[in-house]
Amino acid sequence: MGKKKKKGGGIISSMILLIAIAVFCISGFNLIKYGKGYVDGRSEYKEIRNLAIEGEEPAGGFRVDFDKLYEVNPDTIGWIRFYPEPSAINYPLVQGKDNKEYLHKTFSDNENTLGAIFLAAENRADFFDRNSIIYGHRMDDHSMFWHLEDYKDKKFYKENPYFYIYTPDGYERTYHIYSVGEVEDESDTYLTQFASDEVYAKFLKMTKDVSDYDTGVEVGVEDTIVTLSTCTSANDNHRFIVRGVLEKDVLLKEE
Repeated sequence: MGKKKKKGGGIISSMILLIAIAVFCISGFNLIKYGKGYVDGRSEYKEIRNLAIEGEEPAGGFRVDFDKLYEVNPDTIGWIRFYPEPSAINYPLVQGKDNKEYLHKTFSDNENTLGAIFLAAENRADFFDRNSIIYGHRMDDHSMFWHLEDYKDKKFYKENPYFYIYTPDGYERTYHIYSVGEVEDESDTYLTQFASDEVYAKFLKMTKDVSDYDTGVEVGVEDTIVTLSTCTSANDNHRFIVRGVLEKDVLLKEE
């Protein structure tokens, strides 16, 4: 009887071992696949920058070749970058037929968890809505919109209070960041249309009231803003938001 129990126990132990090995192999495969996705995504966006970007500094020193971008993706509507930091945010902007299309599809139309940086489908592609919303993932390799959370630090904000959007018609738009913080994913932050100036004024007041700190930047109903939105490490129902008000709109001279 004792020997039979030992044999049965050995079979069970072997089965457990085989299952553990299988789980380990599957987990290892998924981890490699996950890591490869990051590597492929970073490599793709680096190629896009090399293809379409010239110069470094704003005010005419940074140029985007939109003709080359259109050849890769006709959904191109602009380019977003921060200068001097967080310089990692330096990407083409697209707009899909809905807000799901570019969640897991890169600028070059490859399936990848990085997705693309995209303007909300309900917004005008020229960024002239009162509130234009741009989405991007917060990736663990610190790519895409991960560095938006750098703005939790007020000192960082004071050193880097602007971001820039470049448009296909040759404009460089400077946005002065006036509000940062965490919001719920179904909050009024995501409104894009407003019935009146009074409604818009109330909205703008809300965006300042929920900011992590007072930036001192004024914003009024005559202004247009851009809201940058990414997920957070807290939970799936919250987003980290950086809001900028259009401060300067300059037509860059052709060289």
